[in-house]
Amino acid sequence: MKTIIFIGTNKSGSSREAIRAAERLGYFTVLFTSNERQIQQRKEYIDVHEMVFVDTTNLQAMKKEILSLKSKGNEIKTIASFVDSNVSNAFTLCEEFCPNGTSASAAFIMENKAGTRAKLAGLPFSPKYLTIQPGKKLDAKSMDALPDYPLIVKTASSTGSKDVLRATDDVQLQRHIAKLQEKNPLEAVIIEEFIEGEQYLVEAIVFNKEIQIAGVIQQEITFGKRFIITGYGVLAIVPRQLNDSIKEVLTSIVEKLAIQNGALHVEMRLTKNGWRLIEINPRISGGAMNNMLKAAFGYDLTEETIKLYLGEQPTLEIKQRHFVFTQYVIIDKRGVLEKVTGKGRARKSPGIVEVYVKPKKGQLLTPPLSMGHRYAYVIAQGRTLAIAKSLAKKAAEEITFHLKEQ
Repeated sequence: MKTIIFIGTNKSGSSREAIRAAERLGYFTVLFTSNERQIQQRKEYIDVHEMVFVDTTNLQAMKKEILSLKSKGNEIKTIASFVDSNVSNAFTLCEEFCPNGTSASAAFIMENKAGTRAKLAGLPFSPKYLTIQPGKKLDAKSMDALPDYPLIVKTASSTGSKDVLRATDDVQLQRHIAKLQEKNPLEAVIIEEFIEGEQYLVEAIVFNKEIQIAGVIQQEITFGKRFIITGYGVLAIVPRQLNDSIKEVLTSIVEKLAIQNGALHVEMRLTKNGWRLIEINPRISGGAMNNMLKAAFGYDLTEETIKLYLGEQPTLEIKQRHFVFTQYVIIDKRGVLEKVTGKGRARKSPGIVEVYVKPKKGQLLTPPLSMGHRYAYVIAQGRTLAIAKSLAKKAAEEITFHLKEQ
């Protein structure tokens, strides 16, 4: 059986869409998971043909399971992950069992924010920063390399706005550093300049070092205890100057990290002095991203990424052009979910492509401390980005979470 192994998945979003794409392409799908709940909910993963409970941080344990699959006649065509921190492990295993030109070393650098900053240091789009190694204190002299407050403080492996904090003075900075070092004693802490400017997310794939931009997306950020992205606007048409400047940044990244084949997304802010890089990840964005791009252009980025990982040339064939806006729903108080109303009205609203609500009755919901605390989204199409945005926001307002306060 021609088999694709996936290391980790979320119940919904891009990582799950990738498994469905592999099944659609005719492959036997195997999921390596360390999530006990997924084992318990096995029947809800009908697109996963075989589920293996294994420590997904343990390469030797996964190698043993791969050899077991091979002994049963599974022909391993590729090993992939679309989940934070698992991509480099997937590529490492792929290099041993089914080489396809992906680079585990490049993925490993992108998974580590300190490694990324060090590798790209000196390039015009790299922000000013300093790194505090595990167990070390902040050297006051090193602060000379940074601009004035506010500053951003985060751990080297932070993703989805987890462990990303804003400091506005010396006292707050020291408190944030101490908090992160206590929580993650083996990780480096990064301090970097706070960058003003409109934020963009760029999805791309690289095949034989050639870059294809899959989407340019404007982001809306909600500022609370964390920086939570609650709005995504897919540009159906990207102005040439903007597209060229993005391509220039991506080309530098691909060259510096020696990426032969792979998927990545970058988050950047456009300042008066040009682009400044926020972060890079070696995968498509999670959540609704795959469905946003499908609604905008008609192609399935997860499916094309699977083809890339199989050693085939991916094709981002544009079948349509729609401006698309995705509005995420967050809450401002903590409580146990009793019911959700308004989903039907939201789905019937003009221009709506998809409405998704994540939590179930009885689940404890909280104001957002990470991207995982976004509890619903609405995707809308429009003739312009402004129209798509208005339609998505109006439909999202229909959705109400009824909570029993804790």
